[in-house]
Amino acid sequence: MVKAMGTQVEELPDNKVRLTVEVPQADLQHAVEHATSDLASSVKIPGFRKGKVPTAVLEARIGRERIFNEAVESHISGWFLNAAASNRVRPIAQPEYDYAVPESEDDAFSFTATVSVQPKPEPADWTQLDVPYVEPEIPQEVVDQELEELRSSVAELTPVEDRPARTGDVAVIDAFDESGDGQRDLVVELGTGRLLEELERALIGTSPGETKELELEQPDGSNAKATVTLKELKEKVLPPLDDELARAASEFDTLDELRADIERRIREVLEEEAETAYRAAAVDLLVEASGVQAAGPLVESRTRELLNTFVRSLERRGISPDAYLQLSGQTGDQLVERLRAEAELSVARELILEAVADQLSLEVSDEEIEELIRDQAEAHGDDADEAIKQVFEGGAHETLRADLRLRKALDRVAGDAKRVPAEVARARESIWTPDKESPPTDTKLWTPGSKEPA
Repeated sequence: MVKAMGTQVEELPDNKVRLTVEVPQADLQHAVEHATSDLASSVKIPGFRKGKVPTAVLEARIGRERIFNEAVESHISGWFLNAAASNRVRPIAQPEYDYAVPESEDDAFSFTATVSVQPKPEPADWTQLDVPYVEPEIPQEVVDQELEELRSSVAELTPVEDRPARTGDVAVIDAFDESGDGQRDLVVELGTGRLLEELERALIGTSPGETKELELEQPDGSNAKATVTLKELKEKVLPPLDDELARAASEFDTLDELRADIERRIREVLEEEAETAYRAAAVDLLVEASGVQAAGPLVESRTRELLNTFVRSLERRGISPDAYLQLSGQTGDQLVERLRAEAELSVARELILEAVADQLSLEVSDEEIEELIRDQAEAHGDDADEAIKQVFEGGAHETLRADLRLRKALDRVAGDAKRVPAEVARARESIWTPDKESPPTDTKLWTPGSKEPA
């Protein structure tokens, strides 16, 4: 079982705290091994190649004190950040460390870190917030589209011989390039985007039995010849939109019941989206009303996380960062600034919700964490008991505890705020008040309408 760091937090004047962190012996041993390996790769010792210096020779050459100094200096920042995160400490500057270098990896080791922290915000009265809520409206054209797709899925296919192909037809084709590579008896529905655009254009207007030649543009910009033969053509004969369709394509006996179920499912999706938007607006308005401004290493770390995640998402789609910047018309600095604004908002949300949780003395029990893990494990078909064991033994349950605590705080804010129609909120925002004549300041906060992530 992984032993967590023991940490004591002492609040000091001027928004500073002192953390006393006890480093688990296994972590110190790992740091010493890592430092020994790094020094063996960099220190030149006659008669030995870099990286091949025995530990005893290295210690005799440079001394154990240097190894332990290297071990602590290279790992203390990570130890501090883990301890700070576990204790909800938000540093805004680099800490000042104080410690005695251990003489052995078997010794107990602790250090203190004194650091300036983000001032704890004082939450505004969230019960007085007017938060816009957009009541979901179900577009009937969306319901009709769902019904049409259902009709299409059970449509009969009948042969067509007296007219050329058109969008919506189902075609059986042979398609080959000039080298002979291709496919026979490929069945496609025209207009669904399964075929290359050039092939679609060639087939539309073609009659069964007809062969057409065309040129396909290659990735390198050159053209290659291809042939496509329309062997068979069928059209969909859609069934009537009636009770019989409902019985054939669903578990319902009537079309009205089927339509009601489609509307219900669409409404659930729209209500979930509306509720998510409302909750985000509630916390953002509370951030603004409370004057919360996030800064410091946490914002910079969050910015790097967002940037790395964004770059990985581009790479998964086969897009290089340079290509994205060129296509989007922005510079790398502009992208980083946009992500930094998102990071500031993300941290500000956490700060105000933590303040709400503190004010309300909200806590999260182990049972609540286990319930969350169990629900997620069962949803993915995993062994819930094993998942709970792994999470608690690995120490990740404390992260879940912090997340659930913030969720509880958001539940209270969203539940207590005034839910008003979006058009009413916009109208109130447009009403002139004397404070709107105030000159702009450098402390203007992000407000909803600018843009956010779970």
